[in-house]
Amino acid sequence: MIAFVWAQDQAGTIGKNGKLPWHLPDDLHQFKQLTLGQLTVMGRTTYEGLPKRPLPGRTNIVLTHQEDYQAPGAVVVHDRAELLAYASTHPQQRLMIVGGAQVFMAFADIVDRLYVTKLAGTFQGDVKMPPLDWAAFKQIASREVIDSDPRKTHVFETWARK
Repeated sequence: MIAFVWAQDQAGTIGKNGKLPWHLPDDLHQFKQLTLGQLTVMGRTTYEGLPKRPLPGRTNIVLTHQEDYQAPGAVVVHDRAELLAYASTHPQQRLMIVGGAQVFMAFADIVDRLYVTKLAGTFQGDVKMPPLDWAAFKQIASREVIDSDPRKTHVFETWARK
């Protein structure tokens, strides 16, 4: 199974300077629960924006075009085919794609599951979630969390490919 895991604001913003534009502990907890023990895939910029590298308890995979890129404690791959070949040798683990935008675009046609946290407000950012074919998915779960900061009120949604 291939899944996307991300959070976005009302405008589709997902990042700012390689990091999240908000601090949302609930979302970080959900992210951890979904990705622990899995193949967790991210682009180089997303990887470099992590507060701790690599993410503990997961197989971190960095997808980059930089042939000589080094990511201690992570697997480095350079294209979709190489990533899928690596994943095929680990069939017991899910492929959890966590960003950024270019990585999401590279797998949008084959993703099976979407785990999205939608924030009620808008935040300053420089990266947007690429468009997805939402008609190809059906929502299978939704849970709203009210926050004292109305901009941080959010909904956890799960979508499965039809």
